[in-house]
Amino acid sequence: MSTSVVRGVGLTPEILDRLREIVGAEHVLTTDGDVEPFSRDATPLFRARPDAVVLPATTAEVADVLRLATETGTPVVPRGGGSNLAAGTVAERGGIVLVLTRMTVVQEVSADELLAVVQAGVTTSTLADAASARGLLYPPDPGSRTVSTVGGNVATCAGGLRGLKYGVTRNYVLGLEVVLPTGEVIRTGGRLWKDVAGYDLTRLLTGSEGTLGVITEVTVGLLPMPETSRTGIAYFDSLADAGRAVTAIIAGGTLPATLEFLDRACIGAVEDFAHLGLDRDAGALLLFGDDGSPRDVVESLDRMAAACTANGARGIELATDVAGSEDLLAARRCSLPALSRLAPVTMLEDVTVPRPQIARMVDDIEEIARRHDVVCATFGHAGDGNLHPTIVFDADDHDARRRAEAAFDEVFGRAIALGGTITGEHGVGAAKLPWLAQRLGADQLALLRRVKAAFDPAGILNPGKLGS
Repeated sequence: MSTSVVRGVGLTPEILDRLREIVGAEHVLTTDGDVEPFSRDATPLFRARPDAVVLPATTAEVADVLRLATETGTPVVPRGGGSNLAAGTVAERGGIVLVLTRMTVVQEVSADELLAVVQAGVTTSTLADAASARGLLYPPDPGSRTVSTVGGNVATCAGGLRGLKYGVTRNYVLGLEVVLPTGEVIRTGGRLWKDVAGYDLTRLLTGSEGTLGVITEVTVGLLPMPETSRTGIAYFDSLADAGRAVTAIIAGGTLPATLEFLDRACIGAVEDFAHLGLDRDAGALLLFGDDGSPRDVVESLDRMAAACTANGARGIELATDVAGSEDLLAARRCSLPALSRLAPVTMLEDVTVPRPQIARMVDDIEEIARRHDVVCATFGHAGDGNLHPTIVFDADDHDARRRAEAAFDEVFGRAIALGGTITGEHGVGAAKLPWLAQRLGADQLALLRRVKAAFDPAGILNPGKLGS
C-alpha cells in the first residue's frame, strides 16, 4: 500500500492568491531569485525548485496552508534552517516549501519543572543559551546548532557530540504541537517526564522527517548545568588502538560526555584548516571529555587518559580549563568545513555500527575507498558507533561522482552486515532512500506506508520520503 499525490502543473493563480491571503503576500515567494535558496539544503547534489516558498508565523497559518494543500493535492515540504544532510527538505515533486523560521519565540524556560517551551523555528543554540541563562542544560548538540532549528532537530531526531552520555533529541522531547496534513492541530505528550496514556505519538513524530505532520511547538526537558567540563586528546598509531581504548574507557565504568575520533586524513585536513597544532603523524585522534563536579571531572579524565595510555596512545594532551576544552573541541567541530576545502563537493554520510565493530568498519571504509579510487576521510562519535565517512570530489567529474556513489553503496551494505544501520542521526530523506528497504525489510516498510496513510491520506506531506 502506498500513498499517492495528485499534482497539477505548478500552482494555479487561485492557489497562490489563497496562500497570500493566509500568510501575507510578502511571505509567499515565487520568483527564481527568491525561491532558489530553498531549492536545496545542506546535502550536495540534490536540488529541486519548489513552486512557492511560504513562511507562516502562527500555527493557525500552518493549519490553513495544509488544509488548502490537502484540498488541492499540492505537495508540502516542511523546512527549518535547511541544515540537514539527507536531502530531507528538497521538494523533489515541487509544490510548497513551508519554512518555519519566522516562528522564533522562546515561550518559557522553567527551572522548577526542568523544561522549556519553544516555537519550532527557534535555533538549537538559542534554546541552549536560554537554558544556560537559567543554570540549565539542553544536552542535544548537533554540529549545525547555530542554524538548525528545534523543530528540524525533532523531525530528524538530531544527534551530536554529547549523545553517548546524554542521548539524542528524542530523549528530551516531552510534548509537541503538530499540524496534521488535513489541518487539525494536535498536542502530544505535554510537560510530564512520565506519561504512558495511549500510543506514544510524540516518539513516532520525532524522526518522522516531516512526513506525518508539521511541528510548530516543542516542549523539551532540561537538566541542571554541570559545574564544569574538561576535555583531552589522545593520539594513536592506528584507529584499531583507539577503538580498544574506547572499549577500555567504557568497560572501566566511565560514561564520557564526549568521545569522538578523527582518522589520519581528517587530522591533516583539520590541521591545514584550523592550525590547532595536531599531530599529523598520528593514525587516529581520540577526543575525550566529561562534565560534572570539578573533582569528579578530574578523576574521570585521569581514568580515560590511563585507558588510552594502556592501549597504545602515543601522546595525550589535557585541557586545563573550559577555554582550553573549547579549543580541543574545535578539532572535531571543524572537521566538515576542513574537509570541504579539499574539493568542490563534500559528500558527508553517516552510518552506525555496534561499538566493538568501529575499527573494523573504518578499516572497511578505507579499503572500499582505495578500491573505488576516492578521497575519503572518516570522523565520528566513537562512543556510540556513529561514523561519518566523507568523500570529496569535483562536481564536474562525472566518473568521480559515480565512484563515490558506488563506494557509499558498499559502505551502507557493510554497516548493515556488521549489525548496524544506514543512518544514525542524519535521517533518510531522499539521499538514503535507495537503501531503506535493505535496512528495514519489506514488511516493516509496508507498515511505515500504512502509518503514513493514516496521518496523511492525500499523501501531500513531504511525498516520496521515508518510502512513501
